Amino acid sequence: MTEALIQGLLLGGFYAILAAGLSLMFGVMRIINLAHGDLAIVGAFGVIALTERFGLSPWLALLLVLPVMALIGIGLQRWLFARTLRAGILLPLLVTFGLGAVLQNTLYGAFGSEARSLGSALGDLAWASWELPGGIVVGQLPVITFVIAVAVLGALQLLLSHTALGRAIRAAASDPEAAALCGVDARRVHRAAAAIAVALAGLAGALLAMQATVEPYGGPTLLIQAFEAVVIGGIGSLWGTLLGGVLLGVAQSLGALWAPQGFQLAGHLLFLAVLGVRLWRQHRHQLGRPALPGWRQLRAGKAAQA
Repeated sequence: MTEALIQGLLLGGFYAILAAGLSLMFGVMRIINLAHGDLAIVGAFGVIALTERFGLSPWLALLLVLPVMALIGIGLQRWLFARTLRAGILLPLLVTFGLGAVLQNTLYGAFGSEARSLGSALGDLAWASWELPGGIVVGQLPVITFVIAVAVLGALQLLLSHTALGRAIRAAASDPEAAALCGVDARRVHRAAAAIAVALAGLAGALLAMQATVEPYGGPTLLIQAFEAVVIGGIGSLWGTLLGGVLLGVAQSLGALWAPQGFQLAGHLLFLAVLGVRLWRQHRHQLGRPALPGWRQLRAGKAAQA
């Protein structure tokens, strides 16, 4: 049980990186990017290609791929996402769904259907572990992934809180119209958010390829996991995203103790439970809002008459 909790905690770090980009893009541009998981797979295969063809270290290849992923995000925002922002909810969903299909088939054409991994390129780190008191074994790579997640989210928090770009992103996310009136360049903010979001997706994909296998059509599964982590942790909170990822990872690890298929099932059940609670609270809030002011006005009227 203890080992499952620790493994779930560490798995949550990966989910947090994966979900942070999805949450950021929705918070700033109000776009649910259905190609987010496929972009993560693109990042993974980019690192794999550099490692296999040029013999680079996976970590060096990752450092080279991240700027490319950021440029891809800027390009997608400029030539694709920006054209759908004012077209309602449906068109961005259709466009990103189509983008995901294009990415999947492009990867299939370039790399084939065989699953790939960076495990062999990592050497001993791929299976190295530490043994904790009580006979608990913890892999070194999951710990590194969790540390990277905390560092990345911390850096993003500093960016959003202490830089002009970060303040512009937060302003555009909270009230786009007021931000525009204050001189915030929405196009610049959207491009920055897309660059960060796609780079985070690429980082998550590469970290996944270091610990497991990836294949061209694995993006939708990653999208579901990212979406569940965002909903569980709450949209708009970086540390909430980390909490959502950790809760999802712990639920999956505990579910795997119950049954092999319980890994995914437990995560889905937690997602549905949290979503149900959020909808119930929102429904209560909507029902209670109109009654409260009228009750206060009635009391105020009686007090004035007295």
